[in-house]
Amino acid sequence: MTPQTFIFIGRSGAGKGTQVKLLQDVLKEKDPSGEILYIETGANFRKFFEGDKYSNKISREIYDKGLRQPDFIAIWMWAKILLEDLKNNEHVILDGIARSLPEAMTLTTAIEFYDRKVTVVYLNVSRTWSMEKLLSRKRSDDNMVEINERLDWFERDTLPAIEYFNIHDRYTLLDINGEQPIEKVHAEIIEKLHWQ
Repeated sequence: MTPQTFIFIGRSGAGKGTQVKLLQDVLKEKDPSGEILYIETGANFRKFFEGDKYSNKISREIYDKGLRQPDFIAIWMWAKILLEDLKNNEHVILDGIARSLPEAMTLTTAIEFYDRKVTVVYLNVSRTWSMEKLLSRKRSDDNMVEINERLDWFERDTLPAIEYFNIHDRYTLLDINGEQPIEKVHAEIIEKLHWQ
């Protein structure tokens, strides 16, 4: 199977991680010997916040205010992983990348460098749906102010990146109704990939 590259993107709480796991299972069935490189922005940032250096502390303060991290840190995270860990024949899944137009444009330079075509899975959920989902998780870092900040920067910064993916010939955008049950969201992804 030709190495596949995916980006999963959507508002907070849209279920990106869940759908990534389901897609990984399908990829393993279709290509049992294939390897998958999974890069997840959120997990990498949480690990970064644990550091005790000056940059880690500033980044943690930004996170605590519910603000979006600067592009250069996000780009450094995924670029470092691609440069150090990507093999020639691996499938690649990027989760939560890119969260702004400048990051999307920088990502394109990497996609062109590796000569890949990318399927962007946009889990499209409304702001109201996202807010209800986040509040129902009852996580300590999910309060109304921070949730609204995250949803604001998604609309301000990430929607232009999604539009960029939609018009760029390196990317195929799948606009998925993320407000369905998990199994139906997965089924729609598989259908739009023509993997049935």
